[in-house]
Amino acid sequence: MSRSHVLSDRPHLWAFIAGCIAVTIGVLMHLPMFWMGRDNGFHLADMAMDAAMVWGMGLIVVGIAVAGYGLLPRQPSAHAVAAQHLTVSAPEDAPLTRAHWRLMLVLTVALVIDVMKPASLGFVVPGMKVEYGVSKAMVAWLPFAALCGSVVGSVVWGLLADVYGRRASILLSAVMFVGTAICGAMPSFWWNVGMCFMMGAAAGGMLPVTYALLAETMPSKHRGWVLVLVGGLGAVGGYLAASGCAAWLEPVLSWRVLWFLNLPTGLLLIFLNVFIPESPKFLLAMGRHDEARDTLRDFGCTVHEGGDVPVSSTPAFERNDDFDIAHGMAARTWALSVTALSWGLINFGLLLWMPAHLVEKGYSMLLSSELLAASALIAIPTVFVAALLYSRWSSKGALLAAIAVTAAGLLGLIQLELATPGQLSPVWAIALLIIGINGIIAMILPYAAESYPLGIRGRATGWIAACTKGGGLIAQLLSLLGLVPALFVAALLILVPVALSLGLVWRYCTETRGRDLRDLENAPILGQPY
Repeated sequence: MSRSHVLSDRPHLWAFIAGCIAVTIGVLMHLPMFWMGRDNGFHLADMAMDAAMVWGMGLIVVGIAVAGYGLLPRQPSAHAVAAQHLTVSAPEDAPLTRAHWRLMLVLTVALVIDVMKPASLGFVVPGMKVEYGVSKAMVAWLPFAALCGSVVGSVVWGLLADVYGRRASILLSAVMFVGTAICGAMPSFWWNVGMCFMMGAAAGGMLPVTYALLAETMPSKHRGWVLVLVGGLGAVGGYLAASGCAAWLEPVLSWRVLWFLNLPTGLLLIFLNVFIPESPKFLLAMGRHDEARDTLRDFGCTVHEGGDVPVSSTPAFERNDDFDIAHGMAARTWALSVTALSWGLINFGLLLWMPAHLVEKGYSMLLSSELLAASALIAIPTVFVAALLYSRWSSKGALLAAIAVTAAGLLGLIQLELATPGQLSPVWAIALLIIGINGIIAMILPYAAESYPLGIRGRATGWIAACTKGGGLIAQLLSLLGLVPALFVAALLILVPVALSLGLVWRYCTETRGRDLRDLENAPILGQPY
């Protein structure tokens, strides 16, 4: 397969290589500090950082900056010029080639690594709380910082992906993953909080870029199920990888080893970029037409010159008025943003608050824990069902169904709170809620990636990804301020944006199943997508 070489278009390739080496060395300089604690259970709290650690931290900061400089393209301004004259498209009925399957496999592994980072938080918090001697309210700063980073990263990386290329954005996330491995040797709690922000930025930034790249390389006929399946398996696999590593390694090497895993997994992600093609549109913008055509040929795509965009047999827009189309796209962004915020409020708020609420209601802690632990198992079949409905029935209909199931789960919780203790079982309400939110998160980013023109796809998908974390940010802020509402009040309040999202998606979102993404390229855009 003829592919563009990694960073061969960058004028400062040496800077990226030097930056990666500097970050890696900086992390390795922290390992002696970690190993010194082997005789006391790897407890390093309140230990003084030696000179090697200080120099190592400096190397990491400088290394990330140098690597980022090395990722800059030769002529970023050429992107906008080239985009006016060249159109990249995937034919409607193109078969999946070896290149497609390889990319699906590699990006699934990349997403597992990406999701594994924030998922590890749940497994390091108990040990961190004991070692640093911090309160429950204090330790809440960790997920809060990670979510803040995810929101920032989703927006910033989405912009970088549109300007500097998809592959370069993924590489920058990988380098930052390597740097955050030093959390495993930090003697101070607040250093971990700062690193959590950095880790969240890298993890949140990579997610929308991956969906944008998949949407641009997969044939229209297969794009829907590929996006949902790869994203869903990556999310479930990331959680299972984090829980498996915690079960196998944490009893021997303490919670700190889960942070040090960022070193090998980050380096693996850098290596995997050899098998990830750069966005063909970006190659064309850089003037590398031959490489772009070779890559496109492998993926069954074509290049159209002169600015004439062929229109597929699938109608994308029913209205002819440009002003209406632009406003329709803005309304669609509002619909997806409200849906994403609602999901974040439930996933990072309601589900985390629920065990304590159920215990107060009279249910056993064992039952509460078992119900929430089952969410990972429920997520696996939900991903496959969502992929089937999304690709074979209707992308818009499948997303609406997931929102409706979520609303039914919230109504069940409200009914549970109104009933006398022991009168109703919480199983069905929680099961509906978990199925609904797993369906939403499996489909909302793929749907967003299919709903915007190529020039803003990274930014738009990044914005929706940021909104999923934004809901969690609101929920975690309530936890930090000690303002967690009762289960009845929380479910009732969250039901409002969920019901609103149901109406907005039904009214303003369009069907994307099987639609050729070329149909979006002539659509006028009113300002920014968010």
